[in-house]
Amino acid sequence: MATEPATLPYRPCVGIVLINDEGKVFIGRRADMRPAAWQMPQGGVDDGEDPLQAGLRELAEETGVTACEVLDMTPDWLTYDFPPEAVRKGIKSRYRGQKQKWILARYTGADADIDLSGHTIEFDAWRWVGCDEVLRLIVDFKRPVYQAALNQFARFLMR
Repeated sequence: MATEPATLPYRPCVGIVLINDEGKVFIGRRADMRPAAWQMPQGGVDDGEDPLQAGLRELAEETGVTACEVLDMTPDWLTYDFPPEAVRKGIKSRYRGQKQKWILARYTGADADIDLSGHTIEFDAWRWVGCDEVLRLIVDFKRPVYQAALNQFARFLMR
């Protein structure tokens, strides 16, 4: 018998709003999704990690970025549920969705140093965009969390 999603816990995760000097946001195109889905770097918090450590680790793994200055972090966890139509396998069979802390970091390296060929290829393309484009390109079920994170960091961002 399948477990009701509403009774499952949220998976602890972290997301990174990486900005450049113009206040544009890094987004990557998911390598494993068709049609194309774009998102900011994010991933799970491992046992024993705090959200900041997890965020910097995920950022490095997914983008090769280690040259950044942390500017802020959301004080609260933001949550979203996996959509009901999602196939309930893998992590989606153990969690109802994700709870995320979001970190704002300014990229201090060169665009040429961004490397998507990390330990597991998460993204197959990337670009810098304004907040409106981030929200237009993100999958629907994550949009409220992305909006909340971008609102938290609005003073740093290009609209």
